[in-house]
Amino acid sequence: MQTGDILKRVLATGTFDLLHPGHLFFLEEAKKLGDELYVIVARDSKIEHKPRPIVPEKQRAKMIAALKIVDHAILGSENDIFEPLKKIQPDVIALGHDQVFDSDKLKEELAKRGFKPEIVRIKKSESCEFCSSGSIIKEILKRNGKRD
Repeated sequence: MQTGDILKRVLATGTFDLLHPGHLFFLEEAKKLGDELYVIVARDSKIEHKPRPIVPEKQRAKMIAALKIVDHAILGSENDIFEPLKKIQPDVIALGHDQVFDSDKLKEELAKRGFKPEIVRIKKSESCEFCSSGSIIKEILKRNGKRD
C-alpha cells in the first residue's frame, strides 16, 4: 500500500464469548476480504438469540482488540446495531457460517440507512474439538460432574 491508497474496510461482528479457534478462523477469513478489519463486539443487552455471555462485554472487546489480525475493535451500540457503521463505513461485512443474520434482509436494512457494503458469508468453519463456546462449556461441565 502506498500513501493515499484507499483501504478496503471489512467489518465482522459477534459475541466472542470464550474466545476459541473458531473465532480466530472467522476473523482471519474476514481479514482476507480487505485491508482493515473492524470488529464490533455485541453488547450483553443486545444478545437475544443465545444464552447470555459468560465473559463481560468489556473483557470480550479487550480480548478481540488484542488479536493481531484485528485492526479496530469496539463495543456495539446499546441503541441501534447499525449506529457504529456511520463511523466505520465498511466496504464489506463478513458474516460467520453460523450467524443468524439473513443476508438479504441485512442488505435491505443497510440500504435503508444509506450503506451499500458487500455482504460475504464465510461458509467455511474451523473444525476442532473446542471450536465453539458451547463445546467448551459442555466439557467444563462434564469434567466437573455436571450435565447440561
